[in-house]
Amino acid sequence: MGRWFTKSARRADGDSLRLARVISKYGLLSRRLALDAVAAGRVTVNGKVVTNGGLRVSPESDRILLDGREIARATPETWMLNKPAGVLTTARDPQGRKTVYDLLPEEARKGWLFPVGRLDNDSAGLLLFTNDTPLGQALTGPEHHVPKTYRVKVAGPEPDLTPFQKGMTLDEGEVTRPAVVRLVRAGERSSTFDLVLTEGKNRQIRRMCGILGLEIELLVRTHLGPLALGELKPGAARRLTEAEVAGLRQAAGLGGTPERGAGRKKA
Repeated sequence: MGRWFTKSARRADGDSLRLARVISKYGLLSRRLALDAVAAGRVTVNGKVVTNGGLRVSPESDRILLDGREIARATPETWMLNKPAGVLTTARDPQGRKTVYDLLPEEARKGWLFPVGRLDNDSAGLLLFTNDTPLGQALTGPEHHVPKTYRVKVAGPEPDLTPFQKGMTLDEGEVTRPAVVRLVRAGERSSTFDLVLTEGKNRQIRRMCGILGLEIELLVRTHLGPLALGELKPGAARRLTEAEVAGLRQAAGLGGTPERGAGRKKA
């Protein structure tokens, strides 16, 4: 079957998007929840109830209502969480384990925020949440090479850090970009170093250390671009300042300020 379009979307095919994606891009619901909302009949397009989340629409031309209110971009907001180890980076867990959303304050949970990248269960540190889709995509996009700094503590005396600096071939053939490494402390029982990556392969640091035979005792993300974890306590979160968001946008190659809803009533 062919693609479904509204009349205005047919007139401007290049500007059309799937309905659920529009709701998600506007920072109102996750893509999954947007699909559920459409299927439940909570969305109308140009006065008609739509239950197909894949319908092609034009956000600039079509009048889209969610729960009876015309959609507009949610006011952009970005939060930083100091994720403790043992907490999952997911919205919900079937086994009932604690997730990062359980740690966000009520103010941050009033709207929809998505995590910018991930930290695995055993890793800790700086994790961003935002409803600014372009910012989130730019910070994690491999083409932008936004640096991320990790404090890594490994068992044993000072290891050879040269392989990190040269780049490595991982177990499945992936090749890593050269990283910046700074030795923080060398001891007989353990050593600590800072590792700066400009990419985000799945469990990259753990896989690199595994190849080198290094046992990780602590892995904490301390910086994302110009943003530092600072004195934020484990499990605590705070909203970023406008200056901090501007710094992240600059690091990600985005100009200006995030788009805001202009005169429309936010759903």
